[in-house]
Amino acid sequence: MTGTGWDIIVVGAGSAGATLAVRSAERGKRVLLLEAGPDYRSAAMHEAWRSPNPVRALLDPTATEGVVWTGVNASRTDRQAQAPYWRGRGVGGSSSINGQIAIRPPVEDFDDWAAAGCAGWSSGDVLPYFARLEDDEEFGDEPYHGRGGPTPIYRMPRERWGAVDSALSAAALAAGHPWAPDVNAPGATGVSPYPITSRAGRRVTVNDGYLEPGRSLTGLTIRGDALVDQVVFAGNRAVGVRIVQDGATTTEYADEIVLSAGVIHSPAILLRSGVGPAADLRRLGITVRQELPVGAGMQDHPMVLVELPLTEEAANKTADDRHTNVCVRYTSGPGGLPHDMMFVSLNQNVLSMEAADPRFPAGGFGVWLNQSFSRGVLRLTSTDPRAQPEVHERMLSDARDLERLRGGVRALAELARGPEVAPIVAASVEASNSRLFAVLDDDDQLDDHLLATAVDAQHGTSTCPMGAPGDAATVVDPSCRVLGVEGLRVVDASIFPSVPRANTNLTAIMAGELMADRL
Repeated sequence: MTGTGWDIIVVGAGSAGATLAVRSAERGKRVLLLEAGPDYRSAAMHEAWRSPNPVRALLDPTATEGVVWTGVNASRTDRQAQAPYWRGRGVGGSSSINGQIAIRPPVEDFDDWAAAGCAGWSSGDVLPYFARLEDDEEFGDEPYHGRGGPTPIYRMPRERWGAVDSALSAAALAAGHPWAPDVNAPGATGVSPYPITSRAGRRVTVNDGYLEPGRSLTGLTIRGDALVDQVVFAGNRAVGVRIVQDGATTTEYADEIVLSAGVIHSPAILLRSGVGPAADLRRLGITVRQELPVGAGMQDHPMVLVELPLTEEAANKTADDRHTNVCVRYTSGPGGLPHDMMFVSLNQNVLSMEAADPRFPAGGFGVWLNQSFSRGVLRLTSTDPRAQPEVHERMLSDARDLERLRGGVRALAELARGPEVAPIVAASVEASNSRLFAVLDDDDQLDDHLLATAVDAQHGTSTCPMGAPGDAATVVDPSCRVLGVEGLRVVDASIFPSVPRANTNLTAIMAGELMADRL
């Protein structure tokens, strides 16, 4: 321990923070890992969250209590009201409550980041860290994969797919999409089994893979139920954090402060610390330390469902039957960036976590915009650290996004009413989606429908975006340092320059691995 306290304080024990803390302690650093939610051992995790199907836990209040943030809401489009935005709370973060999807972004994402000024984040730079974090059961011996890492990568064999998985695969192949057995292989596109963070049919979180074995490290201290209010400065340098715990306020000091509290709470801490848009800070009486566009770049994947009224034979039979096993990554067409669209199967309707459907006969095909132009905004409502920020995702506010999702929904509707799907549905697909099919051929009416019904995929990013220091949109530089202050970094999905063309969990873990090396 140094004279200032700790070598590093990491705020947030989720996918990036847990990884960064453990890897830093392995390198001999004295690390204090602070988590706003509970610190618990892996064996104490509620059994419902181990299930291959998150619906089991989402419908059990005893499972969600304490490990899901309450009061975190967001409006998805400008025409929608606020609704719950599910974020994991406690050790493991959102890796404890997500859909367990373990997809890497295509290499183009990272090359785009590097071209935009994020030196050191090209596909070649990040690949070793993706390999380091994983234990890929099927493809681990490939040069672009890894074996023996903390994160298991498993793919459900075809004979254990649900009926909707098989129907989407068959329909997409018939429509000309190629078969890609490993969606994480460089250049992969088309129909793929979903890789998931599961071993022996049970969820594995970063708490399981990193923190549990890391608890024996002499340099690592984990403190749960420790809500960080703000960063403490000496002059222009971050020297500590102010913590609210058990009704008392304390301060811990370190040589380096790293915020890994996620897309919602990392920007909230920065804003309470006086780092953000000056007008918003002054409105709340916060002294402006550094004016930066904190909270101004939020992105997620807008998603729309075509519901399938499944036959009893085609429906999931138990609460532990996997809700999805198949995805189709494709390019929208001329002018679209590579891999900018995604079809997904839903053996059970989990279109959004707040609307998880307990009816086994209800399944669907989903389509989401894998690459977005629209940007949302996150603002503080209060200086109280217990108050949640106000989030407006503003999905589909860019006309380019609305146009591509319109095309995606029309393509999805064709798949859903094709011959590959007919054997698994108990009623007309058109009748079950009457509002959608009534407007499918009219651009303006379809746009209205999409703006009214689109949900996100719970893949929030980019509220503290990384970029070139001279770029007006940048909050952190390519070393994850907050511009204009010293000793303060952000390492989690909030720094992604844009939402990756993939689920975000694996990339957040990779960022923790990479930055532990660079610190």
